[in-house]
Amino acid sequence: MTAAKPKAAPRRRRTRLRRDEIQELFARLAELDPDPKTELEYSTPFELLVAVVLSAQATDVGVNKATRRLYPVANTPAKILALGEDGLKRYISSIGLFNTKAANVIALCRQLLERHGGEVPRTRAELEALPGVGRKTANVVLNTAFGEPTMAVDTHIFRVSNRTGLAPGRNVREVEENLLAVVPPEYLQGAHHWLILHGRYTCKARRPECWRCPIADLCRFPDKNLSPD
Repeated sequence: MTAAKPKAAPRRRRTRLRRDEIQELFARLAELDPDPKTELEYSTPFELLVAVVLSAQATDVGVNKATRRLYPVANTPAKILALGEDGLKRYISSIGLFNTKAANVIALCRQLLERHGGEVPRTRAELEALPGVGRKTANVVLNTAFGEPTMAVDTHIFRVSNRTGLAPGRNVREVEENLLAVVPPEYLQGAHHWLILHGRYTCKARRPECWRCPIADLCRFPDKNLSPD
């Protein structure tokens, strides 16, 4: 007689946060940081656009080190185009994928001058038509430079949204759409920044610091790390 196979342990189901819990989550994050901002350094929409393009698969710290050298010399489409691709590489060579990024930034600058009078466009379609600019980059520029209530989902926001039960999704687009549907309107402008910073410094990928998390009691993550040791 064949022994019966042991039953598989039931999967723990992560439930979504309720509306009142989502309201409380953002109220707490807003109280701790009333005016959240990107950690990328910039002074114009163009500088922000270039910084975000450079930040793909790179840290904000690394991008800021490069742009601190670049922007005093060239911080407009015409000036960066005048550097040329090889000239630009000398300033951004410390950033990952700098060869591809240099080519994209040069092409981006050329297109801005030829089609937009050197100005950064304010629509998603026009932004996404620029070399090296995808949906996430366009969302960052629309939100941060132009005050649009967009949601740029990076790895941090994707992780926090799924781990906490705030806006679970199978891919970044699904998480983006879910966030736009559940974030209270009064918090939508800052939500992108709050969630990125929370994922970067508290809800870390490998070892979330749940013991000091301001929303730990709301979070649905079943394997909370409640000790700093």
